Amino acid sequence: MSHTLDGQVAIVTGAARGIGLGIARQLKADGARVVVWDLDTAGCDAKRLGFTPDHLESVDVSSYESVERAFESTVAALGRVDILVNNAGINGPVAPSWEYPLDAWNRVLAVDLNSVFYTCRVAVPHMRKHGGGRILNVASIAGKEGVQFISAYSAAKAGVIAFTKSAAKELAHDNVLINCIAPAMVETELFREMSDEHIVASKAKIPLGRFLQIEEVGRMVSWVVSPACSFTTGFTFDLTGGRATY
Repeated sequence: MSHTLDGQVAIVTGAARGIGLGIARQLKADGARVVVWDLDTAGCDAKRLGFTPDHLESVDVSSYESVERAFESTVAALGRVDILVNNAGINGPVAPSWEYPLDAWNRVLAVDLNSVFYTCRVAVPHMRKHGGGRILNVASIAGKEGVQFISAYSAAKAGVIAFTKSAAKELAHDNVLINCIAPAMVETELFREMSDEHIVASKAKIPLGRFLQIEEVGRMVSWVVSPACSFTTGFTFDLTGGRATY
């Protein structure tokens, strides 16, 4: 079956930079009509993005009302949504769980987990009505292992994996396939939020001895949301360079 995404409308959250931008570029290269959702879309032109987005929306994914409005606007502009990639996320501080700031905990869970529920809640009825769709949620190896000193991020990503499994079973007869990816650390600007010690420790866990590259994420995501991936749902695809044990 073809890997082409020709004509399909794909929303990518957090697509103005980093991993989300890499995913959006790959989907565009593979023929999709790409919708960029981000909190800040200022300056999201073709020169900076590397492609011309088919639609732009400024969205706070931690707000259901913002997500609902953006989805309605996207459908009004492009007619339908075939693919949803939930990439938007934040790391939060690096701190022991018993000292983790309460406001930071709530913010990480809101952006990294609640947002996935919100976007799926608005997109799934649309996809079911229109005969199907593909949803890809960006989780993390932290959601499988539980990484020390990033308990909020680990908890949120574990929640994303479990939510994906639950929703996949519910949607199994609706031609809406929903999967995850679980990357190890990717070289992006989010490195600025991390300590040198955290970065070194994370790299040491990867048997391939290097960090994941954004382009590698984009290629896997593009295949998972394509017609070529036709008999897998509720699964978490590995992108850890050999680190994952299950």
